[in-house]
Amino acid sequence: MIQLDAKGIRWSPVARLDLYAAGLSTLCVLHCVALPLLVALLPVVAQAADNELVHRLLVVAAVPVSLRVIWKTRPLSGNRLFVSAALVGLGLLLLAAFMEAVEAYEEPVTVAGGVLLGSAHIWHWMRRCGRGGAHRLPVESAEP
Repeated sequence: MIQLDAKGIRWSPVARLDLYAAGLSTLCVLHCVALPLLVALLPVVAQAADNELVHRLLVVAAVPVSLRVIWKTRPLSGNRLFVSAALVGLGLLLLAAFMEAVEAYEEPVTVAGGVLLGSAHIWHWMRRCGRGGAHRLPVESAEP
């Protein structure tokens, strides 16, 4: 089992961006999964939930963060899986938010894109910081 020690991790800008991007993807998934329940419970929320602007703003926020992480992972050797998964996830989110042709499938496409993008960022973060890689600093001992 992988144990994470916050004191032993040097939080590089790329690691932070991975966590931000994963958080944004999680928000997208929660938005798509939780809002139908809220719509059923609170009719007032239905008006805001059906607004396409919310979907588009979440995608527009996710794209630059994810692209920055992808850009920072160059060279691609060893990062092809992350880059591919992140780009496909972003593509699905953009497709669902901005293409009228997939409107009937908007929710499953958005959930799939958000889960794929969030999973890619978490996997990338764990790979860079969570397993004692080059970005992990030794933990200081209590003894002098």
